[in-house]
Amino acid sequence: MIRPARAFDVEAVGRLLTELGRSPLGDATRHRFRSGFLAHLRRRDTASLVAVEDGQVVGFCSLEFRPRLNRMRAQAWIPDLIVDRAARGRGHGRQLLERAFQLAGERGCWSVTLESGHHRQEAHRLYMSAGMEDAGVYFIRQLEADV
Repeated sequence: MIRPARAFDVEAVGRLLTELGRSPLGDATRHRFRSGFLAHLRRRDTASLVAVEDGQVVGFCSLEFRPRLNRMRAQAWIPDLIVDRAARGRGHGRQLLERAFQLAGERGCWSVTLESGHHRQEAHRLYMSAGMEDAGVYFIRQLEADV
């Protein structure tokens, strides 16, 4: 089942994001992450989704709708998409993607993009099988550590 993320999903989402490289939630970071997560849920230019299996959150997808100067319509961007290792291969990632595509269409977006680490080959196969194409490379310059 795919549903909108809610405030009470904060711990599950924080746990899932560690699989994407975020530091685990601890005493020093839990309050800050919770505040950021709740602010994200309130934003009008985002949608956050969770995949639920047997009452447990096993996947997360955040979607942002952003204007672009070179296009007349917004672009949807997926900064985070993750399914718990133990729940992979059961369709949760595909369902999250399909719901994200649907929401982007409802918002009139011209495309949906996402970024993914080179090492995430299993995820890349999912994206390609969902009709996405490998359309570029992105670059990053780390300015400071993110906690």
